[in-house]
Formats: sequence, C-alpha cells, structure tokens
Amino acid sequence: MTPAPTIIIQGTTLNGRTFRPSDWAERLSGAMSTFGCDHRMTYSPYVRPLTINGVKSVSIDKKLREVDARAFEFLLGFARDNELQVLDSAG
Repeated sequence: MTPAPTIIIQGTTLNGRTFRPSDWAERLSGAMSTFGCDHRMTYSPYVRPLTINGVKSVSIDKKLREVDARAFEFLLGFARDNELQVLDSAG
C-alpha cells in the first residue's frame, strides 16, 4: 500500500534554528482537532504531530487541500510566516 502524499512541516527554521515553543506541533495540530462526546481531543485524520529524527514536525495529508482549502493554506502560511522547513512528498 502506497502512503498518502503528505507535506511535513519541520520544527527547524530555514536558518537551522529549533522552532519554539517546544509544543508548537501539538498546538498547531490541536487547532485542527475535535473533541468527542467522551471529552477527549482527537487529531484530524489530515493533520498530526510527529517527531522525525528528534525534530518536532507536523504531517499534513494533501487530501486536506480538497476537504478544507482554507485550513490547508493556514498551515502552509504558518510554516511560511515562521520560516519553517517544509518537505513535500511526491504525488
């Protein structure tokens, strides 16, 4: 099974600094989350925090562009405004 095309926003700025605060990936992913009837937060299936080689990151499923273009542009705008490194998978 081929993984879904994704964009990864890394917690490293274009000049190599670690982005702060340290929980930025959880906060950004939390902005796209919902709360269920059990009062627990559930991350969006399209936006998830993760750590890659010790670097906090956010994974964005490219399907989000079709589902909610404004949310997709918000996330990319966040990366651009904060000069974060962005990796774009093929597809």
